[in-house]
Amino acid sequence: MKSIEGHVRGIQRMVTDDNYCIDVISQVQAVQKALDRVNSLLLDNHLNSCVITAVRSDDSQERERVLGELLHVFETGSKL
Repeated sequence: MKSIEGHVRGIQRMVTDDNYCIDVISQVQAVQKALDRVNSLLLDNHLNSCVITAVRSDDSQERERVLGELLHVFETGSKL
């Protein structure tokens, strides 16, 4: 995350310095890919911990809540 943060600061400097647009876009795309990797790691961790625990639970409301959260996240993400 610190690497991504530093990269974003670099992009901010590029914009402030009026760097060539394509160069800025390339850097933004690199940050987006890095954030996608973070999301993948977080999702993997969530699926292999919270979701598995909820699915194995006897509490049907908890199962529905966790699955609803996942659905909401992907619905929201697809609207961007």
